[in-house]
Amino acid sequence: MRSNNVYIQYIYSALLGVGFCRKFPPGFKFGAATAAYQVEGAWNVSDKSASIWDTFVHTRPEIIADRSNGDVACDSYNQWMKDVEIASELGLDFYRFSLSWPRILPNGFANKISEDGVKFYSNLIDALLERGIEPVVTIYHWDLPQNLQDLGEAAELALQLMGGLYSHPIFSKKGGWPEQIERLVAEKSKQEGFSKSRLPEFTKEEKKIVRGTYDFFGLNYYTSRTARRARGEVVGPWPLSGAPDIDVIISVRPEWPQAGTSWLYVYPEGFRKLISWLKKQYGNVEIFITENGFLTSGEDLEDQARIDYHKEHLEQVLLAIQEDKANVVAYTAWSMLDNFEWSDGYRSKFGLYEVDFNDPARVRRPRASAQFYKEIVQAK
Repeated sequence: MRSNNVYIQYIYSALLGVGFCRKFPPGFKFGAATAAYQVEGAWNVSDKSASIWDTFVHTRPEIIADRSNGDVACDSYNQWMKDVEIASELGLDFYRFSLSWPRILPNGFANKISEDGVKFYSNLIDALLERGIEPVVTIYHWDLPQNLQDLGEAAELALQLMGGLYSHPIFSKKGGWPEQIERLVAEKSKQEGFSKSRLPEFTKEEKKIVRGTYDFFGLNYYTSRTARRARGEVVGPWPLSGAPDIDVIISVRPEWPQAGTSWLYVYPEGFRKLISWLKKQYGNVEIFITENGFLTSGEDLEDQARIDYHKEHLEQVLLAIQEDKANVVAYTAWSMLDNFEWSDGYRSKFGLYEVDFNDPARVRRPRASAQFYKEIVQAK
């Protein structure tokens, strides 16, 4: 362990050494994140109702890579104090977690509030505060109550929660949709035989109401894509749902390393480019990096590839802050724990801490990246 600590310190020195102007700015915060369905388990405990993910994994297990589910996951519903202790051991400034609305509102509405559900989150928040860790609460992380899905409200909710295109009405000075997007969608709609654009137009009153209604810009970054104009090719909807509307082909560069999955290509420079683009578009808005992380598929606690990923991406954050003058205020590592990674099941491991999903006790063990991240948090 002694030699490992020296090595970790060397990595830290390299991160903040020559070319990176010493340290993160005063007040910069470091945290880590999880999400309710991915870690809590206890899917049918007390009066909790089913979420859409409970229904999905129980009725279509073949869609999940390892046919697993989140019924137990990390068992964080019962082992939440261990998670708090891990957050404290890492020295986190904040811990981001999400609320499971089926646990709080079993009917999907406020006519019934679960005392057990409220108590669970209240205890978690109190324990974090007692240790000087700020709770950062994600209001919704994909586990919609099945009751609301059955009522047909899910599509509207999904629209309200989509990002990307919908940043412009809030953060831009002018408000409304980006003019180029409005024009392209209108042209495409006309070609498709619509009498008017499929993109609803903002009224002056709506622009005024929406514009500027933010506290910070929450940014997730894992990977990058290249973009070019289509040259007669059929434009598919993946990985950018709006690509057909703007006739753009999305791809990657062959030299980018791939992180053991079909979608995560490592390109740290893209992080800085994105942050700097946000500054150029929206001015000195506070940028809160809400997720950034790397997956592995093995069981090795010596996860050098994850250390390299976080190191290289943090270097780009420093460059964006110090060279581009971006107002980045916080960084969140995804994830504090290995967890249920949606359609990948438990095959994709993002955790600074390993979780043994074959052990009923769901034992947590720190990876080398946990020590690396702890060093960064301590020294800043």
